[in-house]
Amino acid sequence: MINFMDALMFYGFLQKALITSIMVGIICGVIGCFIILRGMALMGDAISHAVLPGVALSYMLGINFFFGAVFFGVLTSLGIGFISQNSRIKNDVSIGIMFTAAFATGIIMITLMKSSTDLYHILFGNVLAVRPSEMWSTLIIGVFVLVCVYAFYKELLVSSFDSTMAAAYGLPTRVIHYFLMTLLTLVTVASLQTVGIVLVVAMLITPAATAYLLTNRLWVMIFLSAGIGVLASIFGLYFSYTYNLASGAAIVLAATVLFVLAFVFSPKQGLVFRAIKNVRKRELLSR
Repeated sequence: MINFMDALMFYGFLQKALITSIMVGIICGVIGCFIILRGMALMGDAISHAVLPGVALSYMLGINFFFGAVFFGVLTSLGIGFISQNSRIKNDVSIGIMFTAAFATGIIMITLMKSSTDLYHILFGNVLAVRPSEMWSTLIIGVFVLVCVYAFYKELLVSSFDSTMAAAYGLPTRVIHYFLMTLLTLVTVASLQTVGIVLVVAMLITPAATAYLLTNRLWVMIFLSAGIGVLASIFGLYFSYTYNLASGAAIVLAATVLFVLAFVFSPKQGLVFRAIKNVRKRELLSR
């Protein structure tokens, strides 16, 4: 750990990687809370894969991949909603159709390109090679997402727990849904360089699921999820730098370890707590 701290003081690339990783951990943790409460984990997976053709197209045109990724992410979410609302096809089926089609399109576009080195990092992440422009774009996206969540917290809260009640209150539930999908797309794009397309869904779901085991209040869950995302990013980056591991995979595994600890030792939902509670019940019944 001392070597890592010393390197952090002297190497600019490691400082940029740490800042980017922490920001990604925060925004993924925050948006992930609403994703799992709405039962939309598969949607997060869909959006993360759907941005691939946008990234490939951006590289072909020589423009920032942000624009292509956001365009294809939003287009896919609109396509999923259109199919499920205008046919007998259910939402999960339309998600499976659209994201696999988009991902396959992206793979074909990659094969048509002469070099796929940068796109490999987009697929699997390489935060140690993050450029200053990518760090700043991640920070800008992160601040925008957090401001939006803060500004529309009540609407997101009501619609996440009970969409019928939200509609009865006059809230535009469909608009809120697509607004959340847009934020999800932005978070996915911001996470590409850090954990990559393949693993971004883990950062969206795992910290939020960990926090879900620790509390029943949404605002507490959001802060816990963001904190867990930060811890996973820091520990993952440390192991990635120290042992020369893939940065995205290391961060995701760190988040998974934190989830396992919560799953086992959570004060209310953990296996240990429930085992102790069952033992006490048996002792009371045996008296």
